[in-house]
Amino acid sequence: MQITPDENSMHARLHSSVLFCRCIGLLIAVGLCAQAWAAEGGQALRDKYQSLAQQLADNAFHRPLVLESTETPNMLKGDIYSVVDYPFATVSGALGDPAQGPANWCDVLILHLNIKYCHAASGASAGVLDVNLGRKVEQTLSSSYRLEFGYHPVVSNADYFRVELSADSGPFSTRDYRIVLEAIPSPAGGNHTFLHLTYTYGYGTAGRLAMRTYLATVGSNKVGFTKAAESPGAAPEYVGGVRGLLERNTMRYYLAIDAYLKSLSAPSDKRLQQRLTTWFSATEQYPQQLHEVERQDYLQMKHHEVERQQTAQ
Repeated sequence: MQITPDENSMHARLHSSVLFCRCIGLLIAVGLCAQAWAAEGGQALRDKYQSLAQQLADNAFHRPLVLESTETPNMLKGDIYSVVDYPFATVSGALGDPAQGPANWCDVLILHLNIKYCHAASGASAGVLDVNLGRKVEQTLSSSYRLEFGYHPVVSNADYFRVELSADSGPFSTRDYRIVLEAIPSPAGGNHTFLHLTYTYGYGTAGRLAMRTYLATVGSNKVGFTKAAESPGAAPEYVGGVRGLLERNTMRYYLAIDAYLKSLSAPSDKRLQQRLTTWFSATEQYPQQLHEVERQDYLQMKHHEVERQQTAQ
């Protein structure tokens, strides 16, 4: 049977219509999934807030904060839940926005002692953060370790957002790095936000050996925040080892987020200095766990590293 030009056009239009309907259906499905994820994630955070309300109000951190940690033979995971004194829209807009989020996260991460460099760029499907890990002193980029974090704004609406940073591999056979931040407006009301930060990574044999070496030398006397033992009249004992290491770094990342958000109310040319001084002062509130360098050494090192970020790739 011969097909006329009109029939060809009709078939083409029909094919286009089917494809269009399938695309619309996919978009609707994705939208519904995002809505379901937002509803489920938001409700889970509200439930978590209720279960932690007493700990948030009364704890050893002198701020509404709860830290939890998990150690398995091949993975470390730290979670911090906290109420911060910033509107939800400010937190979501600064750290969950697909356009500005990656660069803003670099401003957060560089505050950490071990982050020596961070550069944000656009990837195939999301933002990309090139991050260098190193020691707690000034060093060249060539002597540090480069990780590539993917930036994924998973979901964002008027009362819940979730963003994930992930890197498949790192130094010494470490792998599956994930930094996840999710938040809701504070269930207690007011212009506050209840947020949940997760920091996790896995490790193999080389990573385990590297951590053992560190913990047997310069890290031998370092501890985390979870009490391992407590006796009447005696100073509390805190977890050490790799779990203590994880807790210290999870807290450093949380304090970096808080310092970044606090700086947003300052004039743009004053924000870097405020972030640096706020972060360092906050870490000094927990000297047993977080003190590593003196204030002036930290400020000088970080100013040099931020300046290097403007040119190095």
